[in-house]
Amino acid sequence: MVLYVDDILLTTNDIVLLHDVNKFLFNKFEIKDMGEVSYVIGIEISRERSQGVLGFSQKGYIKKMLERFRMESCSLGIVPI
Repeated sequence: MVLYVDDILLTTNDIVLLHDVNKFLFNKFEIKDMGEVSYVIGIEISRERSQGVLGFSQKGYIKKMLERFRMESCSLGIVPI
């Protein structure tokens, strides 16, 4: 569960649990189900279910920050994490 201000992201590999939690939240709070997520708190989320792949990217956020600080033409380099 990811909670950010007034947004919540629920994720699990147990679909029954997901529906139960969703039902509980709908009964207790005024909420709207936005369906599957593709973007949350600056992170782009992509899926390839047939291959079991889940990807996360902050490319858009990084681009926005580089533009904000006028660094969009800076040199790229590999940085091991």
